[in-house]
Amino acid sequence: MPNKTKIFLGKGEIKEGVKKLAKQIERGYSGKSPILICILKGAFVFLADLIRELTLPLKIDFLSVSSYGDATKTSGVVKILKDISIDIEGEDVLLIEDVVDTGLTLSYIFDFLKRKNPKSLKICALLEKKVRRGRKIKIDYRGFYVPNKYVIGYGLDFSERYRNLPGIYTMDF
Repeated sequence: MPNKTKIFLGKGEIKEGVKKLAKQIERGYSGKSPILICILKGAFVFLADLIRELTLPLKIDFLSVSSYGDATKTSGVVKILKDISIDIEGEDVLLIEDVVDTGLTLSYIFDFLKRKNPKSLKICALLEKKVRRGRKIKIDYRGFYVPNKYVIGYGLDFSERYRNLPGIYTMDF
């Protein structure tokens, strides 16, 4: 583990938060068969745990974007690296994100998917940094608020490392 890290959420806290989110999603999508679109790579661990808690009939797909590279701050340029493969026109779609920071990347992805004409498009984020919001984004399902610090673990990385940590840690530079 890198220097200057501090535990923010332990494995048990994350598990309970994911269960709570799953219950909220079950209520919100009762009688529906949503398509969950996971933003790679950071949200894949969250998605895996979340779908194991859901009993809804659902489909999953993946979208890969780049806005950070090896930096700790967004470059401001969002690139689609892998588009979804499922047709979402007329479907209920739930976008699965690891952490919402400035909102730039998520805003771009939301608009990108909206052009594919889904019946509904909502956002589920494990973590939200409210203090750094550059764009207005409605988070429909939120796990936890996180301080304005860089976070690693549970799928979140720094330069492609530390995704395998079981908890979520804040990291100072």
